[in-house]
Amino acid sequence: MSVTTVRLQPEVESGLEAMADKLNRSKNWLVNQAIREFVARQEQEQSRWSETLTAMASVAQGKVVSGQAVHAWLESWGSPNELPPPKAGK
Repeated sequence: MSVTTVRLQPEVESGLEAMADKLNRSKNWLVNQAIREFVARQEQEQSRWSETLTAMASVAQGKVVSGQAVHAWLESWGSPNELPPPKAGK
């Protein structure tokens, strides 16, 4: 495990110490947990942004399905004449 030095504002440090005491955890554990969660959220946000850009490009290329086609497909679920999923245009 590597070591990283972090400068904390006094109020953050006192809050960290209080939380560590309350949870009976080390400050190191709390900082690692907070950073781990932050990194995971940022990775998820980047992934969602990438998916959004891909979806926007698909729409710009006309690769869409009409709402009417989707509703017809959904309404056919469970019936003897269930429709296949609608396909995007182009």
